[in-house]
Amino acid sequence: MVKHELSIKINRPIKEVFDYVANLQNGPQWQSGLFEVRQLTQGSPGMGTQFTAVRKFLGKKLEAVTEIVGYEPNSKLAIKSASGSVPFEESYLFESTADGTKLSTVLELHTAGLMGLAEPMIAGSLKREMEADFGNLKQLLESRIPAITS
Repeated sequence: MVKHELSIKINRPIKEVFDYVANLQNGPQWQSGLFEVRQLTQGSPGMGTQFTAVRKFLGKKLEAVTEIVGYEPNSKLAIKSASGSVPFEESYLFESTADGTKLSTVLELHTAGLMGLAEPMIAGSLKREMEADFGNLKQLLESRIPAITS
């Protein structure tokens, strides 16, 4: 198993950060290896919502069905692969701060066979990719024009 944890502070309101991240179809805008996400179930994202995600990792194209298995608005989002060659679980925790939102994630990849032998290489690549992606997310959300309030 490969596990990586990461936190970042984003200078945007917690609701905005949560709503953006919880809509997994936004993923390709900030995750470099994610090319396409299609929602399979009807309605707004929430518990049980399923998506098909197509990504490239270590030069391989991977397609998996993912499901939201934890959903607490403005607090927690958890997803898990329901199918695919590399089972994974990822959780996001959202905390309000004085100047925005602290976003933390834990990603666990369940490797086996040849993937298990390559764990050190996978761990290093995953760490670099996640750090770059969180930087992309921060830049994307912080560069948005704030909503006008009256």
